[in-house]
This record gives sequence, structure tokens and C-alpha cells, in this order.
Amino acid sequence: MRVEPVMLNKTERSVSLTPPLKGSPVTTIAASPGISQTASALRRLYFVRFAFAIVWALVTIATAKEIGPLAVTLFVIYPLFDVGAAIYDLRSSRTTGSPTLLYVNIAVSLVTAVGLGVAGASGIPAVLRVWGAWAIVAGLVQLIVGVTRRKMGGQWPMIISGGISVLAGGSFIAGAAADNPSLTNAAGYAIPGAIFFLIAAIRLGRAAKGN
Repeated sequence: MRVEPVMLNKTERSVSLTPPLKGSPVTTIAASPGISQTASALRRLYFVRFAFAIVWALVTIATAKEIGPLAVTLFVIYPLFDVGAAIYDLRSSRTTGSPTLLYVNIAVSLVTAVGLGVAGASGIPAVLRVWGAWAIVAGLVQLIVGVTRRKMGGQWPMIISGGISVLAGGSFIAGAAADNPSLTNAAGYAIPGAIFFLIAAIRLGRAAKGN
């Protein structure tokens, strides 16, 4: 009986049984989906945060000329939304870094929401002090998290925004001592942050595609 030789096609001949070396392209490709998925999730989050912040700022500026139940409620809603965003961020970026700062952000924002509700009964200066303290702490957290995620891409807007938030928070606390303190500037604080979220979301597009 004649045995026919087995012919391999080009694809089969190109397969190597040698395991990939450490640090080879195969290893890099295997690791990239995690970063790509995180970048994609953060991109969606940043777009949502942009839309929310713009709408919130416009509504709050129009209604917060005087302290009242509606104004206080709007200011309480913002840090609560930040809590939800941090939880989503935490679940999406579980494999890309330490979650400690995100837990800090969640705790601080929850305390701030309660503090704003209590401060609302004391008047605008008290609200500005609580809001300013939160802007400082939240800004520092955002700045540090952005620095730790630089390799992912699209984080410079977050770093800059975090720094601006720290400065803005200081101005709110100082403004609480003014003769006629106003909540308008505090509400407008959300607009620059929204723009930076939009820029970061756009810049994360490449990382989200795995490039």
C-alpha cells in the first residue's frame, strides 16, 4: 500500500510550536484587551459625566440665585452622582490599578452630600465651605488617579481638571466670607470640568480601540 505524503498549506507551515518569549509581541497583545476595555468603559463614563455636568450647571445656575430646597437638592445630587461614577469607574478599572483612591472618593462624596444637606439650613456661606472642601479633595483624587493612568492615554485633561478643582475649591471657601456670597460661581464650576471630561473621552478613543 502506498502512503501519500501529507502536504501542509502555508498557514500550517507557519505555525511554530516554540512558546513565545517573555516580553514578545504575543505577550503584549494578550495584555492589551484589559487596558482597551478599561479605556472604552472610561470613555463612556466621561461622555456621561460631560452631559450630566453641563445640564446640572445650566439648571443650577438658573435656580440657585437664592438658597432654597431646590438649590440644596441640586447641590446634594452632584456629589451623589460622583459616587455613582466612582463605583462604575471602580468596577471598570479593577485590573488596571489600586482602587484605594476611588474608595476615598466614594466616602468623601457621600459625606459631602450629607454635609450639603445639613449646611443648606445654615445658609449660602455654609454650603460654599462644604462645596469648596469637597472640590479640593475630589480634585486631588482626580489629579492623582489621572497621573497613575497616564500610560492609558487621555488623562492629561483629568490631571489639569483636578488641579483646577483644587484652586476652585479654595476660592469657594474664601468666597463664603464675602459680604454677599453667591452659589452661582459654585454651580458654574461644573462647566470647565465637563469640558475636560469631553476632551478626555475623545482622547481615549485610540486606547479604547486597542491601538
